[in-house]
Formats: sequence, C-alpha cells, structure tokens
Amino acid sequence: MDLNAPQHDAVHTLSGPLLVLAGAGTGKTRVVTYRIAELIRHRIRPERILAVTFTNKAASEMKERAGVLLGNKMPHSPEISTFHSLCVRVLRRHITQLGYPAKYSIYDRGDQESIARNVLREIKVAEAVLKPSDLLYFIGRWKNASIRADQAVAVAESDKEHLAASAYRRYQNALKAAGAVDFDDLLLCTEELFTKFPKVRATEAGRFDHLLVDEYQDTNGSQYRIVKALAGEHRNLCVVGDDDQSIYGWRGAEVAHILNFKKDWPDAKIVCLEDNYRSTKDIIAWANRLIAFNRKRHAKVLRATTSGETPRILQLEDEAVEARTVVGEISVRVSQKIGQFKDFAILCRTNEQPRAFEMELRRGKIPYVLVGGMSFYDRKEVRDIMAYLKVLANPSDEVSILRIINTPPRGIGQSTVKGLIEQATGRGEPLWEALSQSALEPVKKFRELIERFRRRATLDPLVEVVRDLIHAIGYRDELVRLYPDADDQQTRWAAVEEVVNAIGTYCQRAKEPTVSGFLQDIALTTSEQDRDKESKLDRDAVVLMTLHSAKGLEFSEVYMVGMEEGTLPHARSVAADDAAIDEERRLCYVGVTRARTRLTLTVALSRQKWGKPRPTIPSRFLYEITGQTQNPNYLAAKQQKRSSGRKPAKPATPPRKRPGGPP
Repeated sequence: MDLNAPQHDAVHTLSGPLLVLAGAGTGKTRVVTYRIAELIRHRIRPERILAVTFTNKAASEMKERAGVLLGNKMPHSPEISTFHSLCVRVLRRHITQLGYPAKYSIYDRGDQESIARNVLREIKVAEAVLKPSDLLYFIGRWKNASIRADQAVAVAESDKEHLAASAYRRYQNALKAAGAVDFDDLLLCTEELFTKFPKVRATEAGRFDHLLVDEYQDTNGSQYRIVKALAGEHRNLCVVGDDDQSIYGWRGAEVAHILNFKKDWPDAKIVCLEDNYRSTKDIIAWANRLIAFNRKRHAKVLRATTSGETPRILQLEDEAVEARTVVGEISVRVSQKIGQFKDFAILCRTNEQPRAFEMELRRGKIPYVLVGGMSFYDRKEVRDIMAYLKVLANPSDEVSILRIINTPPRGIGQSTVKGLIEQATGRGEPLWEALSQSALEPVKKFRELIERFRRRATLDPLVEVVRDLIHAIGYRDELVRLYPDADDQQTRWAAVEEVVNAIGTYCQRAKEPTVSGFLQDIALTTSEQDRDKESKLDRDAVVLMTLHSAKGLEFSEVYMVGMEEGTLPHARSVAADDAAIDEERRLCYVGVTRARTRLTLTVALSRQKWGKPRPTIPSRFLYEITGQTQNPNYLAAKQQKRSSGRKPAKPATPPRKRPGGPP
C-alpha cells in the first residue's frame, strides 16, 4: 500500500534478471526488503533467498525490516549478509581445497603490517625506499583488481611498484604458511574456488533460487564474477544501485558493472526509482544539474516532493574564516532551537581538512564527532588479548605468537625468539613446532599455557575460558606496570573487559560458539566498517566526516567545505583523465544529496600551502551546479580583484594521465 508505481513494479517482478536504478533517497532498502517478503509470499522458501550488501549496518537493517514484514515467526530466514561474510561461509566449507587449514585466520591491518615488515626485511628493502604501509597499499590495489601475486610484475610500472610486486609473492606465501588470509583474500579465494572447482561452484549456487545484490555499483571484479557464478543457472538476479553514486573506483569498484547490466543479462528488466523522499526541490535541482555533466550514466532525473530554503554558496577569505563561519552558524542555529547538534554535518573531501574545524569546535565548546580515527580493536591491550585468542584458534599464526610470546614478560628475550625463528626456518616447519622442541623452561611453560587453554576452549564456556586466560597471564598486573596513571590503567582494563563482553554477546548469538567463530565475527565487523560509526552518530554532536564516509547517511543541514579545484575535484583526479573527474563529480553529487532541508557549499579564496597563503580556483562543480558554466565569472570576481587583474580561471581540461590511486 505504501509503494509508489516504480517501487511496486520492482517488488512484484519476481523472476529473471532485474536492475533497479535507485536514485538517492528513493526508498531502495524498502524495495529490497518488500521484494524478499513478496518472494516468500509466493512460496519461495526463505532459506533459498540470498541478499548481499556491503556493510554490516545495511545487512542488519535489511534483516530487521524483513523480519518485521514477515512477522519474525518463520522457522527459516533468508540469508542476508555482506559479500565478505558470504565468502567466509563458503571458505569454511571448502578452503582446504586451496591448501589452507579448515580453521584459517583472518589477518587484520596490524597483522598484515607485521608480515609486510618481515617480507621487506627478507628482501633487504629499507623502509625509506618502500614502507610496509606502501607495500600493503599496492597489494590491496592489485587484489581489488583481481591481480594475483604471479601477475603483479607484469602490471607494475614504477620502480616502487616493481619492488612491491616482488614482495607480494613472499607476502602471500607468508600468509598461507600461517594458515591465514587477509580481508581481500576472502573474495579472491572464493572466486578461485568457483573457477578451479566447478563442483564447489555448483554446490554453492545450488543453495539458492534467488539472489539480490544491494549497492551493485560498488562491486569490484571479484564480487562481480562471484555474483555471475551464483546466479548463472537460475538467472533470478535482482541488483539494486545507482551509477551516479559510484565513488569507490580507487578501491576497485567498477561503475561499468551497473552500466553494462543489460549487456550481461540481455533479457533484463530495468526499473527506475526517481521520486526522492529526502531532500527539498532546490537541493535536488542542484544535484540533477551537476550529475548531468557525466556522460556515461543511465538517464534518470530525481523528483523531490518538498520545498525549502534555497541552497547557497559562501565565498570566504581563507580556511580559518571558513571554519569560523561554519561553526559560528551551527552554534547560532542550535541556540535558536532550529536543530540539535547532531542535525549538522560538515563534509570534507580530504582527511586533512577537518583540523581547522576541530579547532573551532573545541574553541566554541561544541560537541562533535570525527568519524574515523583509531578503532577500538586497534588499541594495544585489545590487540594483545586478541593475539592470544588467535593462537588458541590457530597455533600456526606466527604473527600472533611473536606478539604474545613475551607479553606479559615471561623471560623469553629477543635472542631466544630469534633462535626459535631460525630453527623453524631451517627445518621448514611452523614456529609452533619449534616451541615444542625447546628445552628452555619459559618457552615450555608458554606452550603448556596455550595448550591448556586450547583444550579448555573446546570444553568450557568461552567467556569463562577467556576470563581465566587473562587472569593466568597476569594482564591486569602488566597494565599496572606499564601505565603509572591510575585513570589510564582503568581505561585500558575497561577495554580488556569489553573484549570479554564482546565474546559474551557473540556466545548468546551463535549456535555453536568457538574461538575461531568469534575471531571471524570480529574480523568482518572491524574490517568492513568503522565499528564506532553507528554509536558516534547516535550522540548529539556535530558530525565531521569525509564525503566517502557520508555515503548512505543523511542530515538536516549539510556544509560541504573546500569547494576548490585541487580539493574537489581532487588534485590527483585533475591530473588524471575524464573518468577520474566523473567519479569526483559523483562524489560531489553524493555530498549534495545527503542534505534534507539546508545545503551550504563553501569556497575559500586562499589556503595555506607550506605556511603561505595561496589563491585558489573555485571548483568547476560550483559552475556546473548553478548552471553558469558558460560565464564562470560570478565566483571568480573577488579572486580576480585579489590577484592583480588576472583573468578568472575557467576549469581547465585535465591532461590525460593514469590515476595515482586512492584519495
């Protein structure tokens, strides 16, 4: 009853390939969940329906809404998950065919950096030449493009890339030797299974009769091929997305997948959702005018139903005035009861821009949240406890063994560890085996401790096992030793307690809780999205975040700051090609469509560069968004006066050159 005509069409098209082009604010999640309910009403068994999306938050929301529609009374549920969660389940069943242990580890960023550092040391590459983080950037970029270790040398261009390509193979071998995969491998290994083992592909595809994919414009090559493998037989594939919101090209997403859907599935039906229920007519008019400059897109025009304040552009002297003006306006509007702090978002293109706004917000004693920053699971004390759990689950996990073998100190010094590593390497065996052959008492006691708790983990309640392990290693005393400040000790101990709480929550939810299951649960949650993001957005505080982080969110009032050439569009894209500028334009479009009632774009006439003010050029998107591309003097007038009569600079046609990577 509460669906418009195109939504109704999408919900009731129950067979064959279907592309739902869902513009910003057009009720995409409602369509997906209603469609799941409609399939079940037409006697499709719930467990034969698979819905896949990109974040845990989106998957949880979909599950919750589907449950409400279906009455939460069905003995079976549709399988609704992220791509990575789906791949974890596939790999649990089949990864041994690729030479990995059944109980494999999923390495997080810290674990990856340890391996990267060791690999670079092995091939004698100094950090000044190639840092571990740079190596992981190259490997991640290659993996997102489905480029394996043996293919990287062929695509490497610069000297640094050639070094990274030679390290990539060793990195991958080290992962496999530890019985571990990194986050990108979850997709690559699943794709490899489907390619090399047709029976595995047939088994996994045969579990479902219907497949729904959310945010299809964000799929990379591996995800695209996994979808085709799962849907190829029954062809009941519904993909939902918006090519105008494809903003993750730098991490492997290919907008061509949604643009070419009709070529891949010639009998596909296409339904366009164009009624925007979020923003005012003037905001949507700006969004439509802007995105029309992208040539390679599905033709669609959003329609809004509500009117409101006209969006505006503020020209400000420099970044300090920009921050002062934006924060001052927010303070006044909240004092006038126009909104709460959490109704306001300041959206930036780069990670450096928030600094000036943070200073002003602090100066004005205004509560704010910076989305991003250190994750809970990046804290030292949390990583220590997690490393113990990883060794309980997988004793071949050398990175975790090296982290905890003398944490807290137990008399196993660096020379002993070095000798154990050399012994293991010389015999071609895991480090864990070398520990069993050591006659040193501290080493024997460490191994006995791990073995004792490994046995207990299969017999006793998991929370009890972990609580006793933390007590057995004396971790509370270690915090007291390391951190003299009592408040610091308490804060860090509270983080350790929170790990135990997380295990308790997991045990309540899991049918058969295991250490491996908990670790995989955490790895998926921490790697797919910022765990703190949702809780931060619940607070009554101004939200300060990047445009990439803002996708999928909405706010009453939005300030898009730094609307200048070199910032938005980013300098890397200006130096690249038309496709890179198109993605920057889509990013600007995403920012504009986050606003419900009030939108402000700011441009600073100068910015500090290496301590000196430099004049800026207003973003080409400002001209496009206001329809003044033929006469772009209106914004450049002040700049013209400030720069000795220089003619206002029109947005330049960017030279053609290969993009440099992520923003």
